[in-house]
Amino acid sequence: MDEGVDPTHMCQSLVEKVALSKQLRAVTEPDILPLFEDWLDELERELRDLVMATGSADPQRIARELGLSDNGVSFLLTKLRREEKIS
Repeated sequence: MDEGVDPTHMCQSLVEKVALSKQLRAVTEPDILPLFEDWLDELERELRDLVMATGSADPQRIARELGLSDNGVSFLLTKLRREEKIS
């Protein structure tokens, strides 16, 4: 019976992820999240201002301008479009 998904493996993987999640929560400082959110808001403002000023949403160019990764910029562009903050 070598078909489909192995439920034992799935359960083990889920248990490991829950344990990791608990470990991460145990070491997280409550003051860190607001700092991260402020930083993310600032990045979004910079990205939005750059797109508005240049009329271009080229992820590679924006990544170079802001010192971010291409993937990071793509994530932020998608987020801003979904929130209808840019078109």
